[in-house]
Amino acid sequence: MALFLAVPLAALLPEALVGHGAAFGRLLHHPLFAGALRNTLLLGLGSGAVSAVVGSCLALELARQPEGRRRWLMAMLGLPLAFSGLVIAYGFILAFGRAGLVTQLAARLGADPAVVGGWIYSVGGLGLAYAYYLVPRVALSLYPVFAHLDLRPLAAARTLGATPLRAFWDTVVPEVAPSVLASACTVAALAMGTYGTALALVGTQLNILPLMLLAQVSDGGNDFSMAAALSLVLMVVCVIVMGVGDVATRQRERDASRNHR
Repeated sequence: MALFLAVPLAALLPEALVGHGAAFGRLLHHPLFAGALRNTLLLGLGSGAVSAVVGSCLALELARQPEGRRRWLMAMLGLPLAFSGLVIAYGFILAFGRAGLVTQLAARLGADPAVVGGWIYSVGGLGLAYAYYLVPRVALSLYPVFAHLDLRPLAAARTLGATPLRAFWDTVVPEVAPSVLASACTVAALAMGTYGTALALVGTQLNILPLMLLAQVSDGGNDFSMAAALSLVLMVVCVIVMGVGDVATRQRERDASRNHR
């Protein structure tokens, strides 16, 4: 914590506060800041929500599999975590780009390849690329939750006449919802701060906070005070998102402890 959080933060604060915090004023009045913040939130929350839903379904399915099959499925799920952002971006360009395989197949069905192939370079397309390696994180982290889930309340609800969907909603969802929310917030914060995949996939075509920050510290940028201020803003946004998940988890732990007593 001291080496990777406190020391960098102590180095950023003096730079961001030069001129009594004038960098924050320049940042707030920057013509790209509002759009970058909006796109970053949409990207992070959208990819986090999709990853949480799909990852939860995969985690539930993993918990239902026999040991041998589950081991192979977990190994396959872990493969995307080994790829770099550049490899992931290149793979999505080959599949969904303007000359990609999926785009060409859609063109044969009558779709406009320019429209289909251009979507991958938008916020939604980048969110899909992020979800590719965020879904395994969610699934592998939630697997223990589903594997150790007490199914007796579900069986009791079915015995009392509840439909399968109603029984699942009333017994399973309240148990796993805090863990799913915490996992969604974690991967959402990760997506908000990631720039490697975004840089390789969309370059400077998409306005998000990490790429805006990169522009301030790259060869063409020279406003290091605003870069420091932007770093702090991005950090605060990510901390708030992760804090929401932490609050939900702590509340669930307090409720479980109270019920146990």
